[in-house]
Amino acid sequence: MNTARGHRDGPPVPRPVHPRDEPSMPSPVIQLEKVRKSFTMPGGERVDVLDIDSFAVEAGEHVALEGQSGSGKSTLLNVISGITRPDSGKVLVDRIDLTRLDEARRDRVRADKLGMVFQSFNLLPGFTALENVLVAMAFGSGRPDRARATSLLEAVDLGHRIHHRPGELSTGQQQRVAVARALANRPRVVLADEPTASIDAAHQRQVIDLLRDTCAAHGVALVVVTHAPEVAGQFPRRVRIEDFNRAAAPAGR
Repeated sequence: MNTARGHRDGPPVPRPVHPRDEPSMPSPVIQLEKVRKSFTMPGGERVDVLDIDSFAVEAGEHVALEGQSGSGKSTLLNVISGITRPDSGKVLVDRIDLTRLDEARRDRVRADKLGMVFQSFNLLPGFTALENVLVAMAFGSGRPDRARATSLLEAVDLGHRIHHRPGELSTGQQQRVAVARALANRPRVVLADEPTASIDAAHQRQVIDLLRDTCAAHGVALVVVTHAPEVAGQFPRRVRIEDFNRAAAPAGR
């Protein structure tokens, strides 16, 4: 009998699996671990605002973050965006730990990785819609791209108003400029802080649809902070900040 053939006809020997052979699991685009944040009041009292063991958002995921006033929603967004440094813990944006960076590098990560939509829009009043988007691009790693800026404004149905200043636009149109600006640098995540607060109830769904549809078209994750159940109800994932932030949880929970 051919020994080599007999061995070949026997049971197959499992091939050792090298770590590089294993499929890599995608990392969350936002990940918080053991994050704590407190503030000192004028009288010297320390008030805990964030006490979070873990919170994560997957790439492309759309999340509504609900919570009452004072539950730490805005502080959480500021920590995720690197505007505020936590007292302890890790804050990873696209696997970059913001807590290990100085202010200048946090600013660059925020410009490149995160798009921001504010309740008050924060548009530059002396600049046109197009210029507001181009200015946002100037803060990122790339160069301002007039064609992309125009395309983003066209995507939010403002192609005919790109040369108008904020004062010449309706509230809804200003919000659309803010959405286009948030996507200017091809972010991984858009963070929106109460984006419907300045919009009448009849147009709230339009704003959320605009955010979700535009982010989905660009493969961008979306986190919307809101206290309105009717807004949160439009999202596939709803999270109450009191459920994972012990500093906001009612006493006794």
